[in-house]
Amino acid sequence: MSASKPDDTSLSDAKLEDLSFEDSMKLLEETVASLEAGGLNLAEATQRYKQGVKLARLCSEMLASTELTITRIQTAYGEQMRFLSDSGDDPDDDE
Repeated sequence: MSASKPDDTSLSDAKLEDLSFEDSMKLLEETVASLEAGGLNLAEATQRYKQGVKLARLCSEMLASTELTITRIQTAYGEQMRFLSDSGDDPDDDE
């Protein structure tokens, strides 16, 4: 592979931000596999490591954002469910 040939490991930061979580994870796994396989010169290995760190950060941020969204949804629906049970419509209440 020549240094001037673009490949998946040379994506710009802007293109990284456009990747889905699944695509980011796939690219991260491919990057890790290429590093583990060895056979790269120092410059290639360094570039792939740098790309892997960016991908890992991006995946982590996407997961944290999704977790926050889910927490907000659970909180909103939890409040609604609490109001329903406060109205005395609880089917588990035997009294």
